[in-house]
Amino acid sequence: MEHKKRRPWRRWVVLVLMIVGFILGGNAFFPAVQPEITVAAEKLILEPIFENFLGLGPFYLVNTLPTLAVTLVLLIVIAFFANRSLKKSQNTDLVPRGIGNVMEAILEMLYNLTEGSAGKYAKMIFPWFATIMIYVLFANLLKLIPGFESIGVLHHAEGEGHAIKSLGGVWSMLTPAKVEEGGYILAPFFRGISVDLNFTASLALISVVMIQVIGFRAQGLGYLSKFFNTRRMFKVPFFGAMDFLVGLLELISELSKILSFAFRLFGNMFAGIVLVAIVAGLLGKFSILPAMIMMFELFVGLIQAFVFGMLTMVFMAQATQGHGGEEHAEH
Repeated sequence: MEHKKRRPWRRWVVLVLMIVGFILGGNAFFPAVQPEITVAAEKLILEPIFENFLGLGPFYLVNTLPTLAVTLVLLIVIAFFANRSLKKSQNTDLVPRGIGNVMEAILEMLYNLTEGSAGKYAKMIFPWFATIMIYVLFANLLKLIPGFESIGVLHHAEGEGHAIKSLGGVWSMLTPAKVEEGGYILAPFFRGISVDLNFTASLALISVVMIQVIGFRAQGLGYLSKFFNTRRMFKVPFFGAMDFLVGLLELISELSKILSFAFRLFGNMFAGIVLVAIVAGLLGKFSILPAMIMMFELFVGLIQAFVFGMLTMVFMAQATQGHGGEEHAEH
């Protein structure tokens, strides 16, 4: 039996990339700079666009708004080409190819998950579950593209900042040298929207509101008995009072889902950004180490999108079910 000789060319590619990263990361070319880590999104323009937006105060152009626009445009483009691919396959041999095949496989998997949990209510829940999960996944993975959170506008630092080095024209770069006065900080053009609490809180609010809407659509006004249970209040006062208190706890638990959804996604994704920034700043000369951390961040982005979507779907499926304990007691 003839054995093919192995040619481990991939190892040499990795070695070459490590050497190039070491050279470029040296002080002569692109030295590593410890980034400024902020919880709030950075302002691209220091002056507000609107002084009093909808009566809520000044409205600034922050770097998560361009990212939000990019995600929407790219998703629309992907949906357009997927739809065109599927229509083309319907008119030919009924075999989806390319991006249409990928999207059909993903949506079929998500629908099977929904049908296994929600049963006959799958068609009602699936659009919300699939939309939220795909959008969160896309938002989490988009920020891993090179250039995110590393190319932007230089602002004068209010306190300690960095010195800059001209690259020609209007382009400059930060240097590791610290300057107490007259230094600069970087406000990136793009910042991942999953690390903006405004985005995660808005998405959590949409999820929780739709959970209640689906509960009402499935059970009608009887859905309120989950939170205000007075059926046995006068028949069996003690147990009726306990049921009423349990319902209030259910109401508090339902409201707390907003905080749970928002801070779980925000906290995990923000921790990943901090980890990548610190490792890249401390070990910038060794390019393979930040790359390994980016692989870990990729894994976290996938998991968090799956967790957010699955929790939304499971809670929606639970909202369609009646209170089993009450029905059993009445029977």
